[in-house]
Amino acid sequence: MADTQARPDKAAAVAELTGGFRDSAAAVLTEYRGLTMAQLTTLRRSLGRETTYAVTKNTLAKIAARDAGITDLDELLTGPTAIAFVKGDPVEAAKGLRDFAKANPLLVVKGGVLDGRKLSAEDITKLADLESREVLLAKLAGAMQAKMAQAAATFNALPTQLARLAQALQEKKAAEGGADAPAADSGTDAAAADNGADAPAAEASAEA
Repeated sequence: MADTQARPDKAAAVAELTGGFRDSAAAVLTEYRGLTMAQLTTLRRSLGRETTYAVTKNTLAKIAARDAGITDLDELLTGPTAIAFVKGDPVEAAKGLRDFAKANPLLVVKGGVLDGRKLSAEDITKLADLESREVLLAKLAGAMQAKMAQAAATFNALPTQLARLAQALQEKKAAEGGADAPAADSGTDAAAADNGADAPAAEASAEA
Protein backbone atom coordinates (compact mmCIF):
# COMPACT_ATOMS: atom_id res chain seq x y z
CA MET A 1 0.00 0.00 0.00
CA ALA A 2 2.87 2.32 0.80
CA ASP A 3 4.22 1.91 -2.73
CA THR A 4 0.94 2.84 -4.42
CA GLN A 5 -0.39 5.69 -2.32
CA ALA A 6 1.38 8.45 -0.41
CA ARG A 7 0.48 9.48 3.11
CA PRO A 8 -1.30 12.83 3.38
CA ASP A 9 1.84 14.49 4.72
CA LYS A 10 3.77 13.29 1.67
CA ALA A 11 1.11 14.14 -0.91
CA ALA A 12 2.63 17.53 -1.71
CA ALA A 13 6.04 15.98 -2.35
CA VAL A 14 4.49 13.34 -4.62
CA ALA A 15 2.55 16.00 -6.52
CA GLU A 16 5.72 17.99 -7.08
CA LEU A 17 7.58 14.92 -8.37
CA THR A 18 4.64 13.97 -10.58
CA GLY A 19 4.70 17.45 -12.08
CA GLY A 20 8.42 17.07 -12.64
CA PHE A 21 7.92 13.85 -14.63
CA ARG A 22 5.02 15.28 -16.63
CA ASP A 23 6.46 18.70 -17.41
CA SER A 24 10.02 17.68 -18.25
CA ALA A 25 11.44 16.65 -21.60
CA ALA A 26 13.60 14.13 -19.76
CA ALA A 27 14.31 12.83 -16.28
CA VAL A 28 17.65 11.29 -15.33
CA LEU A 29 17.92 9.12 -12.23
CA THR A 30 21.21 9.18 -10.35
CA GLU A 31 22.77 7.77 -7.18
CA TYR A 32 24.59 10.36 -5.14
CA ARG A 33 25.92 8.21 -2.29
CA GLY A 34 29.00 9.83 -0.74
CA LEU A 35 28.62 13.25 -2.33
CA THR A 36 28.73 16.25 -0.01
CA MET A 37 26.16 19.01 0.07
CA ALA A 38 28.74 21.33 -1.47
CA GLN A 39 29.24 18.92 -4.38
CA LEU A 40 25.49 18.60 -4.90
CA THR A 41 25.21 22.37 -4.97
CA THR A 42 27.96 22.54 -7.58
CA LEU A 43 26.16 19.91 -9.64
CA ARG A 44 22.88 21.83 -9.51
CA ARG A 45 24.60 25.00 -10.70
CA SER A 46 26.40 23.19 -13.52
CA LEU A 47 23.11 21.80 -14.86
CA GLY A 48 21.66 25.28 -15.33
CA ARG A 49 18.29 26.84 -14.69
CA GLU A 50 16.34 24.55 -17.00
CA THR A 51 17.23 21.43 -15.03
CA THR A 52 16.07 20.75 -11.48
CA TYR A 53 18.11 18.26 -9.47
CA ALA A 54 16.05 16.87 -6.60
CA VAL A 55 16.97 14.34 -3.91
CA THR A 56 13.96 12.11 -3.32
CA LYS A 57 12.72 9.01 -1.53
CA ASN A 58 12.32 6.01 -3.80
CA THR A 59 8.81 5.17 -2.58
CA LEU A 60 7.57 8.66 -3.37
CA ALA A 61 9.33 8.68 -6.75
CA LYS A 62 7.70 5.36 -7.68
CA ILE A 63 4.24 6.71 -6.86
CA ALA A 64 4.93 9.96 -8.74
CA ALA A 65 6.24 8.12 -11.81
CA ARG A 66 3.15 5.92 -11.94
CA ASP A 67 0.89 8.95 -11.47
CA ALA A 68 2.66 10.52 -14.45
CA GLY A 69 2.06 7.41 -16.55
CA ILE A 70 5.60 6.02 -16.29
CA THR A 71 5.55 2.43 -15.09
CA ASP A 72 8.99 0.94 -15.74
CA LEU A 73 11.36 2.91 -13.49
CA ASP A 74 10.98 0.83 -10.32
CA GLU A 75 14.18 -1.13 -10.90
CA LEU A 76 16.14 2.13 -11.10
CA LEU A 77 14.71 3.51 -7.88
CA THR A 78 17.05 1.82 -5.44
CA GLY A 79 19.65 3.30 -3.13
CA PRO A 80 20.08 7.03 -2.53
CA THR A 81 18.30 8.63 -5.48
CA ALA A 82 18.29 12.11 -6.96
CA ILE A 83 16.45 12.96 -10.15
CA ALA A 84 17.41 15.56 -12.72
CA PHE A 85 14.22 16.93 -14.28
CA VAL A 86 15.22 18.46 -17.61
CA LYS A 87 12.99 21.11 -19.18
CA GLY A 88 15.63 22.36 -21.59
CA ASP A 89 17.96 20.47 -23.92
CA PRO A 90 18.35 16.83 -22.71
CA VAL A 91 21.69 16.60 -24.50
CA GLU A 92 23.11 19.52 -22.51
CA ALA A 93 21.88 18.00 -19.25
CA ALA A 94 23.35 14.60 -20.15
CA LYS A 95 26.68 16.27 -20.91
CA GLY A 96 26.60 18.11 -17.58
CA LEU A 97 25.94 14.90 -15.63
CA ARG A 98 28.60 13.01 -17.57
CA ASP A 99 31.24 15.69 -17.01
CA PHE A 100 30.41 15.98 -13.32
CA ALA A 101 30.57 12.21 -12.91
CA LYS A 102 34.03 12.17 -14.52
CA ALA A 103 35.27 14.65 -11.95
CA ASN A 104 33.22 13.10 -9.12
CA PRO A 105 32.98 9.31 -9.66
CA LEU A 106 30.63 8.95 -6.67
CA LEU A 107 27.82 10.25 -8.88
CA VAL A 108 26.31 7.30 -10.73
CA VAL A 109 23.86 7.75 -13.60
CA LYS A 110 21.35 4.90 -13.37
CA GLY A 111 19.05 5.64 -16.29
CA GLY A 112 16.02 7.75 -16.96
CA VAL A 113 13.21 8.60 -19.31
CA LEU A 114 13.08 10.74 -22.45
CA ASP A 115 9.75 11.71 -24.02
CA GLY A 116 8.11 8.81 -22.19
CA ARG A 117 10.71 6.24 -23.30
CA LYS A 118 12.91 4.51 -20.75
CA LEU A 119 16.65 5.09 -21.07
CA SER A 120 19.48 2.99 -19.72
CA ALA A 121 22.70 4.44 -18.34
CA GLU A 122 24.33 3.58 -21.68
CA ASP A 123 21.59 5.43 -23.56
CA ILE A 124 22.28 8.57 -21.52
CA THR A 125 26.00 8.27 -22.26
CA LYS A 126 25.18 8.12 -25.97
CA LEU A 127 22.86 11.10 -25.53
CA ALA A 128 25.73 13.05 -23.95
CA ASP A 129 27.91 12.31 -26.97
CA LEU A 130 25.47 13.99 -29.34
CA GLU A 131 25.83 17.60 -30.40
CA SER A 132 23.73 19.99 -28.37
CA ARG A 133 20.79 21.88 -29.82
CA GLU A 134 22.77 25.12 -29.74
CA VAL A 135 25.59 23.58 -31.77
CA LEU A 136 23.14 22.10 -34.29
CA LEU A 137 21.33 25.42 -34.62
CA ALA A 138 24.65 27.21 -35.13
CA LYS A 139 25.59 24.74 -37.87
CA LEU A 140 22.18 25.13 -39.49
CA ALA A 141 22.51 28.91 -39.39
CA GLY A 142 25.96 28.69 -40.95
CA ALA A 143 24.70 26.41 -43.71
CA MET A 144 21.77 28.72 -44.42
CA GLN A 145 24.09 31.75 -44.51
CA ALA A 146 26.36 29.96 -46.97
CA LYS A 147 23.39 29.08 -49.18
CA MET A 148 22.17 32.68 -49.09
CA ALA A 149 25.63 33.95 -50.03
CA GLN A 150 25.76 31.48 -52.89
CA ALA A 151 22.32 32.56 -54.09
CA ALA A 152 23.31 36.23 -53.88
CA ALA A 153 26.42 35.56 -55.93
CA THR A 154 24.32 33.75 -58.53
CA PHE A 155 21.86 36.64 -58.77
CA ASN A 156 24.68 39.15 -59.04
CA ALA A 157 26.22 37.16 -61.88
CA LEU A 158 22.97 36.99 -63.88
CA PRO A 159 23.30 40.43 -65.61
CA THR A 160 26.81 39.59 -66.80
CA GLN A 161 25.74 36.18 -68.01
CA LEU A 162 22.73 37.62 -69.82
CA ALA A 163 24.91 40.25 -71.49
CA ARG A 164 27.34 37.59 -72.68
CA LEU A 165 24.46 35.48 -73.98
CA ALA A 166 23.00 38.44 -75.88
CA GLN A 167 26.40 39.22 -77.39
CA ALA A 168 26.87 35.59 -78.42
CA LEU A 169 23.44 35.54 -80.08
CA GLN A 170 24.23 38.73 -81.97
CA GLU A 171 27.54 37.34 -83.19
CA LYS A 172 25.85 34.12 -84.26
CA LYS A 173 23.15 36.04 -86.10
CA ALA A 174 25.74 38.21 -87.83
CA ALA A 175 27.71 35.16 -88.87
CA GLU A 176 24.62 33.48 -90.29
CA GLY A 177 23.71 36.68 -92.18
CA GLY A 178 27.19 36.83 -93.75
CA ALA A 179 26.93 33.25 -94.89
CA ASP A 180 23.56 33.88 -96.62
CA ALA A 181 24.81 36.94 -98.63
CA PRO A 182 27.20 35.08 -101.00
CA ALA A 183 24.48 32.52 -101.65
CA ALA A 184 22.14 35.31 -102.70
CA ASP A 185 24.85 36.82 -104.96
CA SER A 186 25.40 33.45 -106.62
CA GLY A 187 21.72 33.24 -107.36
CA THR A 188 21.80 36.67 -108.98
CA ASP A 189 24.83 35.78 -111.11
CA ALA A 190 23.18 32.58 -112.26
CA ALA A 191 20.07 34.46 -113.31
CA ALA A 192 22.20 36.97 -115.27
CA ALA A 193 24.00 34.17 -117.02
CA ASP A 194 20.74 32.57 -118.03
CA ASN A 195 19.51 35.88 -119.44
CA GLY A 196 22.73 36.23 -121.42
CA ALA A 197 22.36 32.79 -122.90
CA ASP A 198 18.81 33.47 -123.96
CA ALA A 199 19.69 36.74 -125.75
CA PRO A 200 21.66 35.24 -128.72
CA ALA A 201 18.94 32.70 -129.23
CA ALA A 202 16.37 35.45 -129.52
CA GLU A 203 18.50 37.38 -132.03
CA ALA A 204 19.02 34.30 -134.18
CA SER A 205 15.32 33.69 -134.29
CA ALA A 206 14.66 37.30 -135.33
CA GLU A 207 17.17 37.12 -138.26
CA ALA A 208 15.60 33.97 -139.58
